[in-house]
Amino acid sequence: MNDWSFQLYSARNHPPLSNTLQLLAELGYTQVEGFGGLYDQAASLRQDLDSNGLTMPTGHFGLSQLEDLDQAMKTIETLGVQTVICPHLAADQRPSDAAGWKQMAEKLNEVGKPYKAAGLGFGWHNHDFEFAALENGQTPMEILLENSELSWEMDLAWVVRGQANPADWIQRYGDRLCAVHVKDIAPAGENTDEDGWADVGHGVIDWPGLYGQLRKTPATWYVMEHDKPNDVARFARRSLATVQTFAE
Repeated sequence: MNDWSFQLYSARNHPPLSNTLQLLAELGYTQVEGFGGLYDQAASLRQDLDSNGLTMPTGHFGLSQLEDLDQAMKTIETLGVQTVICPHLAADQRPSDAAGWKQMAEKLNEVGKPYKAAGLGFGWHNHDFEFAALENGQTPMEILLENSELSWEMDLAWVVRGQANPADWIQRYGDRLCAVHVKDIAPAGENTDEDGWADVGHGVIDWPGLYGQLRKTPATWYVMEHDKPNDVARFARRSLATVQTFAE
């Protein structure tokens, strides 16, 4: 049985966070994943986690946060994070060609060195833009993985939205996986008020089949996420019920 995690970004529009943490614990989650907007109050967040019996083994840190090593390490130590994930690049920060993505891979590799030296995992979390072919036929995701020692937190639904086949990517790069975002996409035209995302098991992704493939990789953490749920409790409850049916 897997210990399921929950990306707290899913609840960012549904305060207070303390209620979400209590809900997750009551539903049976044991872990959460943090994101950059939560870390200003790391000490009080740790107290809330502890009081609900939750841990935060993984955390998303923006590139600028990661480059502030001292502050990031204080946050990591306070929250007990084990693996640090760089989650995104804003459009104006993204390279436009293969050479630029190779430089970005090398930069991320350097940024990650002190974290890895401290015994932490260090990885990248994808969206869809990493799967758009560049002028040389490669994708940014291939370049990032092939020109660095980054681990990969695969956001499987964003792989699909990037018009890529997640099964192929798991086969090719599964040995680089440290974590997976467990997320679903609504059938075309549905859930438009939720940006087309769905509760896990209530969309179009073959999660039972892909989970079987993922379990053969080193991925340690499986993190539930919905980018825009209109009901966090519903999403958390129904998604957990789904994965418990195919993960036993």
